[in-house]
Amino acid sequence: MEFSKLHQLPLLLLQILLLFPATQSASNLFREYIGAEFKNVTLSDLPVNSDVEFHFILSFAIDYTNSASSPSPTNGEFNIFWDKDNLSPSQVSAIKSKHSNVKVGVSIGGDSVGNGFYANFSPSAPSSWIANAVFSLTNIIQEYNLDGIDIDYEHFKTDPQTFAHCIGELITTLKRNGVISFASIAPFEDYKVQSHYMELWRRYGHMIDYVNFQFYAYDKGTTISQFLHYFDSQSSNYEGGKVLVSFISDGSGGLSPQKGFFTACSRLKSEGKLHGIFVWCADDSKALGFRYEKQSQALLANSH
Repeated sequence: MEFSKLHQLPLLLLQILLLFPATQSASNLFREYIGAEFKNVTLSDLPVNSDVEFHFILSFAIDYTNSASSPSPTNGEFNIFWDKDNLSPSQVSAIKSKHSNVKVGVSIGGDSVGNGFYANFSPSAPSSWIANAVFSLTNIIQEYNLDGIDIDYEHFKTDPQTFAHCIGELITTLKRNGVISFASIAPFEDYKVQSHYMELWRRYGHMIDYVNFQFYAYDKGTTISQFLHYFDSQSSNYEGGKVLVSFISDGSGGLSPQKGFFTACSRLKSEGKLHGIFVWCADDSKALGFRYEKQSQALLANSH
């Protein structure tokens, strides 16, 4: 072969590799929601394995007033509803200084606000909701030195298109402004929920880094084979996304750690499909000594 053609081989190989991207490999990402249940859990309570990427997710910031008796929507002006006494800006800084592999995000929405009122997504005007949300969340994120945002609305008083536009533009603007480095969504199997999140994914999936799918919202007693089927189904719904597997600390739903969750994770890991694990939630796990958080991180760390 002529030298001139031989010299071109590395460039040709690079062009071929770009045309055929590698299959997504397993991840060592571990995420945990914290602070929603006010059980005095702190960031430093949780064991952090130095061989994983660890995300704490403060739960929740909600665009409602802070009135316990009659909270009302604020059209994008977010307030803090997590346990601020135990999860303060100084504690966020301390845990990030202690562990270089730790990042901290904020989840917005959630199931309820106040004494059983649903946290509805109900913008009175999309353009002003976006502007208010960008402004208020930027202030919270910068005050707490946070790294990312998670979308966990579960109740809606608007159509999927409006939700997708508002949330998609919020994420896009926060990323473009350098306020956040990652974004995730937290859907579960429910027609109304899925219709909203899948429209968001269709239009803005390229801006969303992780799908924290709530597999624990499936029936308690889910089997390993059912769990793996659900995983494949949701990976298809959020095609190309990093769908994370999950369990709930109180064992109230889905495939529990005691019933084969880690067996399912090991199988996904062996197939290169395990993009990470998340847990709801640290508040309940504290009573268990974070046993399953330790096991989750050990499994993820051993995937490398």
